[in-house]
Amino acid sequence: MVSGVLVIEDDDRIRLSLVLALEDEGYSVRGVSTAEDGLVAQRAEPADTVLVDLMLPGVDGFECIRQLRRDDDVPIVVVSARDDTHDIVAALEAGADDYLVKPVAVKELSARLRALRRRGRAVLATVSTLVFGDLEILPEAGEVRVAGEPVALTRTEFRLLCELAEHPGLVLSRQQLLQRVWEYDVGDERLVDVHVGRLRQKIEDDSRAPRRLVTVRGMGYKLQR
Repeated sequence: MVSGVLVIEDDDRIRLSLVLALEDEGYSVRGVSTAEDGLVAQRAEPADTVLVDLMLPGVDGFECIRQLRRDDDVPIVVVSARDDTHDIVAALEAGADDYLVKPVAVKELSARLRALRRRGRAVLATVSTLVFGDLEILPEAGEVRVAGEPVALTRTEFRLLCELAEHPGLVLSRQQLLQRVWEYDVGDERLVDVHVGRLRQKIEDDSRAPRRLVTVRGMGYKLQR
């Protein structure tokens, strides 16, 4: 099945080059120049993945990400010239799954899109339910519950939680999680930290004092019962 990509980029030259390059990689691609048009397009005909620039006219990329995330769990990749740590973390906290700094190599972008697509597939299919106190993870159904109540996770958050749950009580380093969840041999460890923070907000009673998803200083993260 051909994967659909929506490109939200106000620079005509960059937008066209991304559309043509991704079409050459086998994707079905639509391009729009504003966040407003992108939100309308995604709601009318959802793409499998959305690429978003941050410096958009009108509604900016950060708000565009937040609105996309409110609608569904579509994978979102930021493609921006802004490489400041604050911008990267803010975009990830808004709901982006990944962040690439321009100029972007099309082969790298395509590889990341493929990894995002694989991330949406079922994981731990041989395990019906994983239980950590009142936290229940149902890998086959793609569901998570806390105290019996369903919790909405993005695909990346769900894959990250399942990876930690598969190794209960064991510490996984940020680099291990980048390799297993994002499929990156080398990557920005802030991706892991921000997604862990987002997970804690959804599965912990107090995300500032986590009991389940804990940090082991100097080593990484673990999920404990």
